[in-house]
Amino acid sequence: MAQRLAANGDLGEVVIVTGMTGAGRSTAAKELEDLGFYVVDNLPPDLLVSVIELVNANAGPAQRIAVVVDVRSGSFFGSLRERLADGIGRPYTLLFLDANDEVLVRRQEAARRPHPLQGIDRLLDGLERERAVLADLRAEADLVIDTTSLNVHQLTERIASAFGTPDTTRLKVSVISFGFKYGLPVDADFVADMRFLPNPHWIPELRPGNGRDNPEVAEYVKSRPGAAEFLGGYVPVLEVVANGYLREGKRFMRIAIGCTGGKHRSVAMAEEIAQRMSNDGFDARAIHRDLGKE
Repeated sequence: MAQRLAANGDLGEVVIVTGMTGAGRSTAAKELEDLGFYVVDNLPPDLLVSVIELVNANAGPAQRIAVVVDVRSGSFFGSLRERLADGIGRPYTLLFLDANDEVLVRRQEAARRPHPLQGIDRLLDGLERERAVLADLRAEADLVIDTTSLNVHQLTERIASAFGTPDTTRLKVSVISFGFKYGLPVDADFVADMRFLPNPHWIPELRPGNGRDNPEVAEYVKSRPGAAEFLGGYVPVLEVVANGYLREGKRFMRIAIGCTGGKHRSVAMAEEIAQRMSNDGFDARAIHRDLGKE
């Protein structure tokens, strides 16, 4: 870990993910991507420096990178050790995922895929060859995670704990206002209907405004009978679910708030819900899908 700890804080970390087939490399890569890493799968180690240079040029040196290297790289593993020994110009962590043979066999059989080193032999023979190829990398790894007794959610939690930051491990909540006449957001986790509230559209002085840019419209909507009760009951439910999402390894939550046209009621209530969840520690923001369509 010495190189990682001594690194310049302005340089994004490089995480090199390797390990046994079936030990969870794909799950780890997906979680790293959710944590904001630029992820490259099945990268020949000789291309590692080229990828870093490409990311530096396009996204900047602060962009964190994760590369997945597996046994298919074959003779390239020696090159990987040389690259790490020479230094790659960034802080790095070598992550090795492992599990016992019984579990790896069960996972491979469930996936119905042969082991890359199995050939015409048994699956266990392929695993034995893979362990021999990867033995040096495992010994040199900064972090070894044994996934034998971990489920997907527990593994993502371990990855988030090791490589997440306060910003990336917070749940990202999108509160989306919309108009029912334009259709439901198809990717919403929750949908709430604000058409139980009086419509400012029928008040001539409020009609031109909207629930985001005009305080008088927002105040009118939130002061109507039932609005405060809805917010007081609905937001705590959303936060219970949001905390559950975090425990299950989810990083994104989409809440759709609708009214007839997506201009007044849904906009004002989406802004309020996002503000309340933000005040309670979630990375919440309001998005107004249909505002301006009228």
